[in-house]
Parts: sequence; structure tokens; C-alpha cells
Amino acid sequence: MVKIKLALLSGGISSEREVSLNGGFQVYEALDKERYDIVRYDPATDLATLVNDAETIDVALLILHGPFGEDGTVQGLLDLLDIPYQGAGVLGSAIAMNKLVSKRLYLQAGIPTPEFLSFSRTDKVDLHACVERLGLPIVVKPVSAGSSVGMSIVKQEKNLGAALEKGFEQDEAVLLEAYVKGLELTCAVVGNQEIEAMPVIEILPGEGHEFFDYDAKYVAGRTQEICPARIEESVRKTVQAHAIEAHKALFLKGYSRTDMILSDRGVTVLETNTIPGMTETSLLPRAAKVAGYSFSQLLDRLIELAMEK
Repeated sequence: MVKIKLALLSGGISSEREVSLNGGFQVYEALDKERYDIVRYDPATDLATLVNDAETIDVALLILHGPFGEDGTVQGLLDLLDIPYQGAGVLGSAIAMNKLVSKRLYLQAGIPTPEFLSFSRTDKVDLHACVERLGLPIVVKPVSAGSSVGMSIVKQEKNLGAALEKGFEQDEAVLLEAYVKGLELTCAVVGNQEIEAMPVIEILPGEGHEFFDYDAKYVAGRTQEICPARIEESVRKTVQAHAIEAHKALFLKGYSRTDMILSDRGVTVLETNTIPGMTETSLLPRAAKVAGYSFSQLLDRLIELAMEK
């Protein structure tokens, strides 16, 4: 059997570099070495080598997170090199990385999402007017950062200015969002033309974590993740439908994972990830396992979708 020449990209230069490297290592270990001839590249140091090797590469697997990896930049380079890759293209990657654009498209598609305001670094922000509009608490997050980096939940107006500065440390623009109290849920989808919704996961951040922040995501034991989620069948169907709707609204391909909140007002969509975490215990592989895919089989499926695309 002729092996598929696979470029595995992880690392990069975003604040999520270490998460990406860890995911890349675990993906490498899980890939079928009888099926794939794997060459690893770190975009922080190896882009020139990748360009030189392009003619020999059949497909790329991107385990990258944040700016300069998940935002369409690397995807554009691979398009120029005529290397297929899993997941969203340039357009969908750029849209989903920008939480403000994503929310506008959610609303246009009729997908429920929390009320919000946005500001750039040069704007004069009337903090009291923000509180009057959104109420308290307010969720403050950079427009284009992942893994909840730079995010705060503000409970008192006097703390809003500091939260904005924290967000601006990560991006030129920040999003202020009305806080929705409820059960955190996430749902992944996989497919190109036929989109399959994975089992829904219920997320219970551990003590000391008000939300699913960076430590809650990546420090072992900090969060309880229950799959399938302990929700009514009607809610499950709604969550899975919203995951598919969000995937389509943001022009995504291959796979994605959408985070939501279940409150007394129903299911609300927060954001969509185009390259979900890909360690064996990450949310997408966990849901895929319940659906009957081993970690290795999930990777095979994503690669098949990339080459099909």
C-alpha cells in the first residue's frame, strides 16, 4: 500500500502554542504509521521547509490554535501550495476567529446568542452605559483570541475598565457580552456535504472556576466533562441543530465545535471553534468516542474529508 504523505502542523506563535504542541504530539502518536508517512512542521520555524516540500505532500493536518494558525493565515498558504487540509478554509477560519463577525452572522441566521457590544482600543468607552445596556455580570473577551485567553466576568461596574484592558492586551478589539447563567454545553459536527452532529457534552468547571477558562480546559481534574450530557431529548436535538446551523452560518467545512449555554431562556450559542482541541481526552475526541470513533479513526475521518474537499 502506498502511504499518504501527511504534513502535521502544530506549534505556531499564538498564546496557545503549548496546547498546540501537546495536541500535535498526541495526534502523531495516534496516527496509523502503516497508512501515513508523517512529517511534522512548526509554523514558528518551518514554513520555508513546508513550502519546499509542498510538491511531495498529499494532505496537511492542522493542530493549530489562535492567530496565525486557526484564523485563515496558514490555510491561505496551504491553498497557494495546493495542499488539502482538514477543516475550514480561509473564509470560515477568519470569520470564526472573529467573535464579533461570528455573532453578527449568528443573528442573521436566527441563531440565539447573548446581547453584546464591541469596542476597539481607540474608542472612548462609557462604562456606565455598557452596564445600563447589558446589565451585570458582563463577559469581556478579546474579539480574536481562543481558549478563553484574556476573558473576564465582571460583576461590579468599577472592575469593568480593568477587564477591558486585560482584553486589549490580547487584541485590538474586545467584545462585551451579557452574562447568561446556566449549564455549559458543547457539540461538535463532522462532515462536508452530510454533516453529522456528535453527542452533546456537559461541562462542569471545577471549584474556583466561574467559567470554562484556560486552566479549566487544560489542567487535568479541574473540570468534569459528561458525555452524553444529562439533558432532555428535546434539548439535545436543539443543541445539535444549533451546532449544525452555526457551522453553516460561518461557512465552515469538515468539522467544528460550538459552545452553548442552557438557561431558563433556552439554548444560547456562545462561539464556534474551527480547530477544536485534539488530544485524546479533548472534547471532540471524547464525543466521537461515544459516537463509536476511536481517536485514530476520528483522525482518519478528518483526513478523508480534507482529501475529499
